[in-house]
Amino acid sequence: MRIADRQRVEDGRERITVVPESLDDLWHLSNVLEPGDEVGADTDRRITRDDDNLRDTGGQREHMFAAVEVEDVEFARFANRLRVSGVIVGCSREDQLGFHHTLNVEQREELEITKRWKPDQLKRLQEAEAARDNPDVLVATVEEASAFVHSVAQYGAEERASLVGPTGKGEYARSRSELFEELTSVLRSSDADAIILAGPGFTKRDAYAHIEENAPELAERITVVDTSAVGDRGVHEVLKRGAVADVQAETRIEREANLIDEFTEQLATDGKATYGIDAVAEAAEFGAVDTLLVVDDRLRSERAGEGDWETDVDAVLETVDQQGGEVVVFSGEFAPGEQLSNLGGIAALLRYRLE
Repeated sequence: MRIADRQRVEDGRERITVVPESLDDLWHLSNVLEPGDEVGADTDRRITRDDDNLRDTGGQREHMFAAVEVEDVEFARFANRLRVSGVIVGCSREDQLGFHHTLNVEQREELEITKRWKPDQLKRLQEAEAARDNPDVLVATVEEASAFVHSVAQYGAEERASLVGPTGKGEYARSRSELFEELTSVLRSSDADAIILAGPGFTKRDAYAHIEENAPELAERITVVDTSAVGDRGVHEVLKRGAVADVQAETRIEREANLIDEFTEQLATDGKATYGIDAVAEAAEFGAVDTLLVVDDRLRSERAGEGDWETDVDAVLETVDQQGGEVVVFSGEFAPGEQLSNLGGIAALLRYRLE
């Protein structure tokens, strides 16, 4: 994320101009934008004129600048874009004011966001800007009959390839070298800066030896790590062990995995943890919250008035911030966020145990 400009506007709002540079950045923006915000960008819009030549065609598309008052936000991951819909409140063509429009925001496109920014939202932008130079990382996990390749992003780990099939004897069986060659081909086709090769037993070492012999330029980017599992569980182990942090500055999901593990341990032992909006709000009132954990999609729905919490979550977050606590917004796309969702979407690590 590149923050291009910041300026104060009327009514205590601030206009921040950003340039998303990755899919991660679009995801961050989807968690920053709320109904009522004003978002502006260059866009194309179909214009219908009272013109005999155009009346039957439904109009033609014209390029313009438009700002909408946000009603709906959709992170279209597989389309590599962010969709922001609402009524046009500012436009380079005044005759388009008041019409409904959708901004399709893609990477490298400048976006103006005007709103009353909350501290966690500003922090998210700053973290996204700080992560600009992080290298892209793939995690490949392999065992005797299968291999999986995941990309590591700030919104979660996404499976890029699944190579599953019998090895050994039989009509449809393939040799280990064929499995390794398929894995090599998948890794070659990626543009990752670094690759972590992990899995149980010796299979990963044999896979690395195959890659080293057949694709030495690829082997130079590989770090080999031991895990007890492959697939999603294997990736989770890699993140917990800090292997990604060795080749990339601390990733968001690695930290979330460590925090949820610390929360679970505290809940089961010392009791310096609590969960649920009412319990967390009470802990915040006592100044006991060291780290507040909340899931992004739950936070977004509560702020939009679509949730069922009777307590004002922003008041809780503000209280924690004023008392020197930290607020960490989890991604609902990855396993730690899913675990937190199962606990009601909000939890806290405490400075001391509450009776």
